[in-house]
Amino acid sequence: MSQMAMGYAVRFSGVSKNFDQVKAVDGLDLSIGRGQTTALLGPNGSGKSTSIDMLLGLLTPDRGQIEVLGSTPAAAVRAGRVGAMRQDGAFPASAKVREVLELARRLYPRPEPLGELVDVADLGSLLSRRVDKLSGGQLQRVRFAFAAAGAPDLLVLDEPTVAMDVEARTRFWDGIRSYAEQGRTVLFSTHYLEEADAAADRITVLAKGKVLVEGTGEEIKRTVGKRTVSFRFDGPAPTGLELLPGVSGVERHRDRIHLHTTDSDATINALLSGDFAARDLETSGGSLEEAFRALTGTAEEVKH
Repeated sequence: MSQMAMGYAVRFSGVSKNFDQVKAVDGLDLSIGRGQTTALLGPNGSGKSTSIDMLLGLLTPDRGQIEVLGSTPAAAVRAGRVGAMRQDGAFPASAKVREVLELARRLYPRPEPLGELVDVADLGSLLSRRVDKLSGGQLQRVRFAFAAAGAPDLLVLDEPTVAMDVEARTRFWDGIRSYAEQGRTVLFSTHYLEEADAAADRITVLAKGKVLVEGTGEEIKRTVGKRTVSFRFDGPAPTGLELLPGVSGVERHRDRIHLHTTDSDATINALLSGDFAARDLETSGGSLEEAFRALTGTAEEVKH
């Protein structure tokens, strides 16, 4: 058995794809471990959508090789081992949610039990509803359940929480975690960076059709080299904070002062050795949004 078959759900090796004169994917090398939840990020034009379409067998690479669960993408999809939730997925308008799920389950040899599917997608109250009467967020949950109906080993989600409010997104990701805990692999693309940071075991950032950086959320945030030291302080803010070692900015929010620093150890040592009367010190890393913007050099809108 190959290393791919033992350890990887997905592997791209030197994959390229052109559209006329546009190089959408350029020698992409990408590996996703089995049982991992991986977020795929990148600015517009980074190659995310093209890569996902090739992974699903909808596009053929011009060069390179793609393996999915030890076989070709088309073979893995035909075997029912891959489920995909796409933004453009549509259902018959008059169909009821239960009918949609039963239809999906009949397409696979070993479908997910209906009760488990309903629980993981939080659809218990919607089974008798027509799909054309659902809200955008509710329809996204039905799309997720449809994609998961065959109990696939690999679940691919394209911007899965678009049109969901904050509470619905929280419930949705609870369902995804429950699904992934059964040893399944989840790959999702999103513009909600906080979501990627919270839900993904690993994050891959694409730019110009190549992997720009990959790692855990914490590893990627550390590439920016920025941290924040905050402390509680009563009364007017002390002077001289901007002169402390490593400090690049000072902000105050109510009774806490936040120091943006490139050397948190030096900043903290200077605070404690000086006459600043700082208490309740806390340190935190830079956000994934800051890292994303710094790495990609983009001002693209990032959703929260």
